[in-house]
Amino acid sequence: MTTPSDHERLIAELANKRARAQAMGGPAKLAARRTQGLLNARERIALLCDAGSFSEIGEFAVSSRAEDADRTPADGIVTGYGAVDGRDIAVASFDLTTLGASSAAHNMAKLAYLREHSVRSGIPCVFLIESAGARMPDIQGARGMGRIGMSGQRGRDRSSPWISAVLGPCYGMGTWYAVQSDVAIMRKGASMSVSSPKVTSVALSEEVTAEQLGGWEVHARTTGQIDIVVDTDEDAIAMIRRTLGYLPSHIGEVPPTRPPASVNDVAGDVEAALPVARNKVYDVRKVLEAFADKGSLQPWRELHGRPLFTGFMRIGGKAVGVIASNPLHKGGAIDGAACDKSTEFIVLCDTFNLPIVLMADTPGFMVGLQAEHKGVAGKIMNNLQALIHASVPKIGLVMRKSYGQAYLNMGGGIVDAMAVWTTGEIGFVDPAVAVSVVHNARPGQEGSDYAAQLEQMKLDGTPYDLTAIFAAHAVIRPNDTRAWLMRMLSTLARRPDHGISKHKLANWPTSL
Repeated sequence: MTTPSDHERLIAELANKRARAQAMGGPAKLAARRTQGLLNARERIALLCDAGSFSEIGEFAVSSRAEDADRTPADGIVTGYGAVDGRDIAVASFDLTTLGASSAAHNMAKLAYLREHSVRSGIPCVFLIESAGARMPDIQGARGMGRIGMSGQRGRDRSSPWISAVLGPCYGMGTWYAVQSDVAIMRKGASMSVSSPKVTSVALSEEVTAEQLGGWEVHARTTGQIDIVVDTDEDAIAMIRRTLGYLPSHIGEVPPTRPPASVNDVAGDVEAALPVARNKVYDVRKVLEAFADKGSLQPWRELHGRPLFTGFMRIGGKAVGVIASNPLHKGGAIDGAACDKSTEFIVLCDTFNLPIVLMADTPGFMVGLQAEHKGVAGKIMNNLQALIHASVPKIGLVMRKSYGQAYLNMGGGIVDAMAVWTTGEIGFVDPAVAVSVVHNARPGQEGSDYAAQLEQMKLDGTPYDLTAIFAAHAVIRPNDTRAWLMRMLSTLARRPDHGISKHKLANWPTSL
């Protein structure tokens, strides 16, 4: 018969083991992090999850190697379930103080379990990552590699959102999780690469730093593998919580609706942010902020492929994804990086049932020797295919110019509802380019009637010409955009699918 003293002994044993697990890499390493202004793995979870909501799984896992068992609490990765704003999530937080959060048999099994059961339960997965890469004694050799193959680390089922934050050095397995995520965040000072600088330096026979190899500027500006950059751990956690608010828990439901304080408020002055003259640049973010719900605009991959802005916003409380030309960069001419970014964002929106709003002000695609050598033709067609196969509500707006193939890629003839602003102009190419090609004429050229030829090329390019053949459904003034979008979103939400995508794009790669 069990006595109270036996219960007390067992409870004390549990408390001791729990204290050891939660001590992570020990007081000295945790103190060093505090000195650097960095949160540890468990502090990050506590900040992410609603108070008291986190329930750990795999708390008492340790290394598969007996000699390492005492120094590998939780085997270097803390995993479990919690809630953010009352919604359930799965979360994994990599503990750099425990053997560098290196990947090994048991922590990989924990991650595989978390991934599988987040899909079964229909909840988002959040990864708070910093990792030194593979744990060599565990992974090296045939047995180690065989265990990796048996661990279930074989891509992802994109049926629940993944959000990752790279919060320190991130190599090997941690990198795989980041690049497979729908939204990848990086703290300045962190780094991410396939192999560590040491391994890479040996392989290349030249020294390379972590920043050169995979710092935030490399991935946010050049590779496009990081979507959002932040300054601190706390900023990263806040951004994760904010981003979850735009996404459903799984692909079978629509994103959360957040009614604004006053949905029927008059929108900001869009027309004040938009120059009428099509050769004047402006920042499209100011245009978007003028008609979106106040404070709701959140960029996605803002520093990469900058001729197109991509991001989330709310219109009358409804979450949408927006793809908008930004003439502030390359005059809005769409380059290969912007094209790939648009494709990936379309896939993200269609997978998670976000209506897509496309806003065009572009002279077309950036072409030329360099673009062709980088395969721009294939990028353009991939982008068009993604847009065609996306089955969420799609709404198009022509802000100013929309020329050539880019007219189609920005929604022309493909979207469910399309309007042209009074400032809109549609054509195959810029009228000045057309005069040059057809008449071989330039402004001020002796013997040419350039002005008359230019006016002729401008004919048939007005908003009313497009609506005359019902290729667009309305001409509106820019300041009426919010009201028009609210009406279209409300109407399209009443379709029999209730805004749920057919998910033709759900298995599209997360990184192009």
